[in-house]
Amino acid sequence: MKPKHQLHKIMKLKPIIILSSIGLFAACSGNQKPVDMTTETAKKAAFETSEVTEKTLSGNVKLPGQLKPYNEVNIFPKVNGFVKKLFVDRGSIVRKGQLLMTLEAPEMEAQLQAANSKYLQAQENAVASKEKYQRLKQAAQEPGSVSPLDLDNALSKMKADEAMAKAEQSNMASIRVMQDYLNIRAPFDGMIIQRNVSPGALVSPGKATDQPMLLLQDISKLRLEVYIPEDYVDKVDLSKPVTFILNAMPGTEHKAKISRSANALGSMRSEAIEIDVENNQGLLKPGMYAEVRIPMLSGAKSLLVPNTAIVRSTEREYIVVVKDGKAALTDIKEGMASHDSTEVFGNLKAGNMIVNHASDELKEGTVIK
Repeated sequence: MKPKHQLHKIMKLKPIIILSSIGLFAACSGNQKPVDMTTETAKKAAFETSEVTEKTLSGNVKLPGQLKPYNEVNIFPKVNGFVKKLFVDRGSIVRKGQLLMTLEAPEMEAQLQAANSKYLQAQENAVASKEKYQRLKQAAQEPGSVSPLDLDNALSKMKADEAMAKAEQSNMASIRVMQDYLNIRAPFDGMIIQRNVSPGALVSPGKATDQPMLLLQDISKLRLEVYIPEDYVDKVDLSKPVTFILNAMPGTEHKAKISRSANALGSMRSEAIEIDVENNQGLLKPGMYAEVRIPMLSGAKSLLVPNTAIVRSTEREYIVVVKDGKAALTDIKEGMASHDSTEVFGNLKAGNMIVNHASDELKEGTVIK
């Protein structure tokens, strides 16, 4: 049996335990909702917005470029023939007028011989007609010995035979010129970078799509070709020099002036400019890529938006502009980019409110709070 004082303590604790259980049961079985811990500030800031800013462009813009030969030509034959001799190969350095190869065309030799025979015959006829006219003219000094009609006929025959002789001479000269086409010569100083024929090959005048006999490039000077996007065309400072670094020579910076521009946009909506690069030592090769810094006009300005404001999809690039409290999807094109902002082009103005962290889930006309 328990002592009386212990029973008395237990009787006192029972009401407390019962009351606690009732309170716990009421809390569990009641209709109370969880406490809303969201702050009033978070409720209001459903979309974070900022303004489109306008700033002066940096002094230059980086664009890719590629070295091209200053002169390049595909060498085709001017007449049909067979390759007789080759005097050059890939890598050969040649001078203007140097003989590169010879062709042979037996039918052309036969044509030359035939033309030469006709010329000699026409020349003999012309000489005979001239002598006959001179004799008649001398005899005509005696009155009544030669009729004026015979003298006129002799004069006409002499002129006709002389004209025929000159025509045959011209025909023979033209065949000689064509025969000289069998000698293939270099049109300028340069290097043979491709040879596609061998002795005995049949060659004929080709089109641009055909394979040439030889490919000649002038690499003593190169053209650095850069395409300027349409949005920067009117901002390029043509008077200042450009700097460029070749990918194959990362430690060396080169400087040169813009030599010429196309003054027209190509199929990629860009304008081609060229920079002449001297290559006296032959270290630079056509086809090398470069990173080119193109100088911009001072005072030219551009519109900047945060990088996170641009929405990119497979179909378009756009930002969400806030107009009258609603979302307006505005297409843009990107320009230069930094770590936190990007230059954009489109139907925008400085001061336009835009949504910072936009996504493709945000639709046209959505209310922006």
